Amino acid sequence: MQLRYSFRVYPNGPQRSALARAFGCARVVFNDALRVRESARAAGLPFVTSGELSKQLTAAKNTPERMWLSEVSAVVLQQSLRDLDTAYRNFFDGLKGKRPTMGAPRFKSRKDTRQAIRFTANARWKITPGGDLSLPKIGDVRVKWSRSPPSVPSTVTVVKDSAGRYFASFIVETGTAGDLTRMPDTDAVVGIDLGLSHFAILSDGTKIDSPRFLRRAEKRLKKAQRDLSRKARASRNWEKARVKVARAHATVADARREFHHQLSTRIIRDNQAVAVEDLAVRGLARTRMAKSVHDAGWSQLVTMLEYKATRYGRTFLRIGRFEPTSQVCSACGVKDGPKPLNVRTWMCAACGTVLDRDVNAAVNTAKAAGLAVSACRAQVRPGLVPAQREEAGTHRDGRTTVVGIPGL
Repeated sequence: MQLRYSFRVYPNGPQRSALARAFGCARVVFNDALRVRESARAAGLPFVTSGELSKQLTAAKNTPERMWLSEVSAVVLQQSLRDLDTAYRNFFDGLKGKRPTMGAPRFKSRKDTRQAIRFTANARWKITPGGDLSLPKIGDVRVKWSRSPPSVPSTVTVVKDSAGRYFASFIVETGTAGDLTRMPDTDAVVGIDLGLSHFAILSDGTKIDSPRFLRRAEKRLKKAQRDLSRKARASRNWEKARVKVARAHATVADARREFHHQLSTRIIRDNQAVAVEDLAVRGLARTRMAKSVHDAGWSQLVTMLEYKATRYGRTFLRIGRFEPTSQVCSACGVKDGPKPLNVRTWMCAACGTVLDRDVNAAVNTAKAAGLAVSACRAQVRPGLVPAQREEAGTHRDGRTTVVGIPGL
């Protein structure tokens, strides 16, 4: 399978200028190609093909208006055209119902805070013996290697984020045989219930506290945002304050991503099968809990669990979002109806078992996915059931009474 590895790079002054030039050229090529296609559509002409756009790009390099495009690698410009094709393909697939609906391609702005260029193998980029990243017409850029890629990368994307940081993102092919040996053999299965008071509750009763990275950093973020609001827009001081705000948000996002990586790896390592509920995050983000929902980042964790399960030979299962996991008793299977969010423990009216709301939901998530999880793992305890007034036995009308179980 293909994986993406991202590493921090530290270009010097001339290299940052060369990267800025490459970002600008890629943006101009993208906008020129988009303008050609939009003009053809408005005039009722056929869709302009990628080959025709490539020919027009080659011709534009020989004109005085666009001759400066030759100052950057030709591969970067061609990949910008490929990005436009991908944007159109995603837009048309959304209209056909093949993927979630996406907007039409839009023109890029030089004021966009995130910029990226891509080099393929044809660009003849390489990793030097000293560990630097050699890019055509840019130079040898210093890289902070946190690990070694498992194979030779096929492409590299240089990204400048909103906080002014530079990253080199590699696409590598990983062998399944080597990945399968990295995880220990296990027969354990687990269901996961995601929440806000606790970030994740496992079907074995483990509760993982919510780190609340955004809530903990709110004071620092408010101060940085307040300083930004007091600067004249588009001024040099405004740009410095904007970068401070972006760096504060990047720190929160990095901490949240690291937490998700560690948790997802631990869950995949300890269990052979994992079941989660397909949550309606987009709908929850429109409620009064929106900030807490975005702070938790459930979708990112579920995505990590899914691709890591595929990589390491585990089983990943989703259940429907309308499954009544919080309403069904995990001990006897009787549906007891909806309950307010402030009810954290409840007693089953059928069997008298006292259930923890979140752990019970995690057990039901695993059961709904077809995993063999016993209700006793939910850390439940039988409640006190009053004895019946009648004696056990058969009435004249044929009804049977059982002592200790109400309703029978």
